[in-house]
Amino acid sequence: MTENPKDTSPHVAPQDTTHFGFETVPESEKAGRVQGVFSSVASRYDIMNDVMSGGVHRLWKDAMMDWLAPRAGQELLDVAGGTGDISFRFLKRAGYGKATVLDLTEPMLIEGRKRAEAEKMASSLDWVVGDAMALPFPDASFDVYTISFGIRNVTRPQEALNEAYRVLRPGGRLMVLEFSQLPNAMMQKAYDLYSFNVIPRMGQVIAGDRDSYQYLVESIRNFPDQETFLGMVRQAGFGNAKYRNLTMGVAALHSGWKL
Repeated sequence: MTENPKDTSPHVAPQDTTHFGFETVPESEKAGRVQGVFSSVASRYDIMNDVMSGGVHRLWKDAMMDWLAPRAGQELLDVAGGTGDISFRFLKRAGYGKATVLDLTEPMLIEGRKRAEAEKMASSLDWVVGDAMALPFPDASFDVYTISFGIRNVTRPQEALNEAYRVLRPGGRLMVLEFSQLPNAMMQKAYDLYSFNVIPRMGQVIAGDRDSYQYLVESIRNFPDQETFLGMVRQAGFGNAKYRNLTMGVAALHSGWKL
């Protein structure tokens, strides 16, 4: 009886995987795919936000600023800041200060620089291409960290929250605005019907890109619910962590402090 020959094929370690919408992909691929999505929609991104939300995203961002209560002289890091919407609002509320807009996708930053607000506030703004999971800043560099509709696109959101804690000064504030989950199953079903049937079609008509908006809708459904994400904020080290639902939970604000 002959023995089976030993397996001499090289061992390949399994790759860690993550979600890209409803697709499972290697973690190493997600950032590049996200860049592709936002590079594709950059020039129409602000218009699409208005159309998709009926303008409600502006009210959500106002609610974010109300809770954040920017103060004069504060330094903001706005991660996944894209076209600068949050930074502009922050600087207007603060009166004066400094805002650094960081985004993985340079075309989004280029669109932001073209906005009228960017020209008026040029001396108070920096635009940086960078990764939320490996921020190119020293420890304790900022007073406030915001990320708006961006953390669900990060490959490992917990690492982004850990980095937020690292770059904030003692007494610094974290504020996350993100799509979330409705607490009522029937309402969630109705919202999903709208999201999956209408938003990708809008993306095709307005931005000429159905697939990117299909991904955006799927990424919302994959994101942790409010309580789960609150636990992640606390795990990163933030104290006095809380959240507030917006529009019955279509979006949510999460807040924490580096105590």
